[in-house]
Amino acid sequence: MITNVFGARCIGIRAIPVTVEVDMTAGIGIHLTGLADMAVRESLLRTISALQFLGYRIPGKKIVINLAPADIKKKGSGYDLAIATGIIAVSGQEYLPGLSGYLMMGELGLDGAVRKVPGALPIVEMAAEMGFKGCILPEESAMEAMEYSPLPVFGVKTLSEVMQIVSGMECGHLLVRNLDVQHQDVRHQDDDADFADFADIYGQEGAKRGLETAAAGGHNVIMIGPPGSGKSSLAKAIRSIMPEMGDEEALQTSKIYSVAGKGGSAAGLMRKRPFRSPHHSTSLPALLGGGTEFILPGEVSLAHNGILFIDEFLEMPRKTMEALRGPMEDRKVTISRLKARVEYPASFMLVAATNPCPCGYYGEGNRCRCSPGKREAYLARLSGPLADRMDIHLWIHPADNRKILRREKGEPSREIAGRVYAAKEIQKKRFAGEDIFCNAEMDSRLLGKYCRLAPDTENFLVRLTEKAGYSARACTRILKLARTIADLEEARDISVRHISEAAGYRFLDKSLQMF
Repeated sequence: MITNVFGARCIGIRAIPVTVEVDMTAGIGIHLTGLADMAVRESLLRTISALQFLGYRIPGKKIVINLAPADIKKKGSGYDLAIATGIIAVSGQEYLPGLSGYLMMGELGLDGAVRKVPGALPIVEMAAEMGFKGCILPEESAMEAMEYSPLPVFGVKTLSEVMQIVSGMECGHLLVRNLDVQHQDVRHQDDDADFADFADIYGQEGAKRGLETAAAGGHNVIMIGPPGSGKSSLAKAIRSIMPEMGDEEALQTSKIYSVAGKGGSAAGLMRKRPFRSPHHSTSLPALLGGGTEFILPGEVSLAHNGILFIDEFLEMPRKTMEALRGPMEDRKVTISRLKARVEYPASFMLVAATNPCPCGYYGEGNRCRCSPGKREAYLARLSGPLADRMDIHLWIHPADNRKILRREKGEPSREIAGRVYAAKEIQKKRFAGEDIFCNAEMDSRLLGKYCRLAPDTENFLVRLTEKAGYSARACTRILKLARTIADLEEARDISVRHISEAAGYRFLDKSLQMF
């Protein structure tokens, strides 16, 4: 007699079904097949101990457990539940009529406790598409699906609760929507004390305007300025003006965190936009994602629909820095290995900060000790293709000390956030059904549809492009930025004024001799 129990394996942010086939015949021993890694193979010891602890017997016969499809590697401890229930069912110790209708994943403790596993959201999504009756997951993992439940999701703490569900007993109290959830409002929220308010940053009105525009349209920013000029504070303050993610954005980002095992223990989808700030010495796999046959998302994907802040940007290794070019343009990252190929979304807003020269003080009186050659070589680390992908270039000068001493506060973040939210709502309606969420994600087709210019505005842009020598990519990014500036003013058409402001942010396209 063969018993089938259904699990899953995540590849990228999608899940594929895995069937745990359990057969019991004459003989001795428990045998596991199906390209299982060490964590899966160790599950036999965990499962046997858990079953014995709960009073089940281990049949004195030959048990063969196959994880199908057998040509795909299985990783992790999430198959413990399926293996344990399969052994119980095939040995006839419990009558489990509902076993084939559920997809289950979970790690077993030696006492029968069920522990968290990654990838809950893609697993629930796949189970709904395949028509399963429901999903059985560890309670902590099931909470990730609190706001996304196309089918019943059960959150369990012990193997005994799993037995109740698959035996057909009334288990409505185990449904994820009925769980006693505490601290639901703290999921994925960073420490508010680390959030800077624009009102607490003195001066820098020009930079604040540029960052407001970037936040409204999802545009990439590079800030250049001496140490202590406020670049890091400005970058952290962007979080205070970013609106929460909508349902579709929240689902995409939450799936990435779920697969990465960073789903958290509170309920529901991520709502606050992620803010990732890797050190400039971070490795290439950590930035883009990596692994061998089990590829995890990197910082560019963990920042999906949010902000990727890199301080001391020009101190990054050249290879790592240039690797950002693909995700910045394609809004996704594809990682290929000999036996695996995974694609992760990576639509992030890059905020880069750097000094203008090795000593850091060029442009601030006579403090710079670098030669012109050193200054030029330092900024030349930012290649032309990478600078092309930066929509907004900001030169940050130190704030006037008199404003700091007088504590002359500027406009608070909540007021700026209101304008950003209004511009985001315009873009939400504009791109409904287009599978994008902001102006920075527009392709050439959408540019032609939503960035049409009046003849005089088009002539102005042509003359400006010819005079400044902008590339085709820079020209399209000026258009996208102008569209965002118009959205902030709730203007229907892009005017000469919007084009002029957008082009004014691109000083790095000019000769480096000015530095």
